[in-house]
Formats: sequence, C-alpha cells, structure tokens
Amino acid sequence: MKNKTETIVFGGGCFWCTEAVFSMLKGVVNTMPGYAGGKTENPNYEQVCAGDTGHAEVLQIEYDPSMVTLEKLLDVFFKTHDPTSLNRQEADIGTQYRSIILYNSDEQKAIIGNFVKNIQKDFNKPIVTEIKKLGKFYAAENYHKDYYSKNQINPYCMFVIRPKVSKVKKEFGSEIK
Repeated sequence: MKNKTETIVFGGGCFWCTEAVFSMLKGVVNTMPGYAGGKTENPNYEQVCAGDTGHAEVLQIEYDPSMVTLEKLLDVFFKTHDPTSLNRQEADIGTQYRSIILYNSDEQKAIIGNFVKNIQKDFNKPIVTEIKKLGKFYAAENYHKDYYSKNQINPYCMFVIRPKVSKVKKEFGSEIK
C-alpha cells in the first residue's frame, strides 16, 4: 500500500536553489520547479523573468508526511532564504523572486500561520513571506528540472546554490537522503 503524500509550494528566490535544497530531504518524494501565484495562463520562463505575469519562481514539493512534517519543511524553507526581503533574494531582484508559500488546505494554512508567528522573534525585521491558497501551478520548462545536479560547475550553481546546499547538509544532516 502506497503512503499518502501531500504537496506544498514554496518560492524563496530562484527555483534552482529551492529544488537543490528540498530534493535532498528524506520524505520528499518529488520536486517540480514551476510558476505560481500570478495571473498569466501558461507562463514561460522569459515571461516570468520579465516580471509582468505576477507569478513567482516556485517549487512544488510532494512529500510523505509520515517521513517529514510540514513544520520541518517550513524550518528548512525559512533557514535557506531571507523571508524579510521583499521581492528579492540576494542578487535576484523582482516579484518573481518573492518569498511565497502556496498551501492546499486549511490545515496547511493553520500550520504555516502558527509557524510564522512563532519564528518572527528570530528575525530583526518583519517576515514578508506571502501566504495564500494555491491557484494554478505551471510546471517550468524541462531544462529547469534538477538544474543544480546537472550543472554543478555553472558559476551560479557554484557560488549561489552550493553554499545553500552545504548549509542544509550541515544543519539538517540527519534529514538528508
């Protein structure tokens, strides 16, 4: 009998970074980079990068809640990007790089709300992460899937993604596959 899985969608800057981090975690069954949170139907990478679609670069995470909790995923999410930075993460600037969580159920919404309330004290500035119900998720073009694992010598991967991956391995070592 297959375990029941759930999905959650996170946007914390570039989806290459987000996927590299979450694909390592035990209990994460599948990851899919994509676009969500905006108004344009069937957007592509160039449209989202232009900043006119309202969509963010996001990662849809399918996970087994018997192996990893939503709280643990939220812990990793908030420790691997700056949730107090509006519409940017490091050198990536624009609404497409905003911090966003798109939930699928009222239960997820309540867990997320409580989690954010409890961690606000750990930040010097207000958390600006947008939290809203997932409307439509659009999968990104195929070349974005597993980008980090396929392009580790790319300078962006070496200097931006690798440090995040290393941080997660160090801080969440027992949670890594």
